[in-house]
Amino acid sequence: MTKTSSALLRMFLNERHRLIKRIKQVVGSTSVAEDLAQDTFVKLWQRPSKETDTAGLLHRTAHNLALDYLRSQGVRKRHQTQEFNATIDEPPQEPSPEQIAHKTQQWQKLIDQLNTLPPRTKRVFLLNRISGETYQAIAERLGISVSTVEKDMMHAMRQCRKWKKQSINEENIQSTRCINNNRPRSQEGLDRD
Repeated sequence: MTKTSSALLRMFLNERHRLIKRIKQVVGSTSVAEDLAQDTFVKLWQRPSKETDTAGLLHRTAHNLALDYLRSQGVRKRHQTQEFNATIDEPPQEPSPEQIAHKTQQWQKLIDQLNTLPPRTKRVFLLNRISGETYQAIAERLGISVSTVEKDMMHAMRQCRKWKKQSINEENIQSTRCINNNRPRSQEGLDRD
């Protein structure tokens, strides 16, 4: 450990309590504040230390990380709200056997699409969407970062959007066929006049 590294460690240990308190005021959670304080130390530890580094740098870095955290939470909430709103449908009606068969085929295509995902990405998706676990809980369970969980979820959601787009295209084609098949045929003699 160099002289400047040990100075950073001492400064962090001296300021840790105040740092966590300040971050908690921004993010509203003690556990998140503790994580962000640790992230602050790691971030400063990984860069070349300078003898002119002060506690102000520590607090400014922590504050910036807290703001980054809030922004990412806002993006995550907007994304989840949009996904939730997109899943709300009209009240269900009794489906016909043909509709049930068609939906079963569509769901099978989604399962096939999800089976193409890398194993960890698939597990992250299922833990979140089926088991209802938070990104933080998934990260802890799998021993990965929340950022990795977010990236895996984005990858899985792209696959779901791809499936949804294909399903909509298939439904549009099916609707067009039904309309054309149910259209009354005009009398040939009247069409020519």
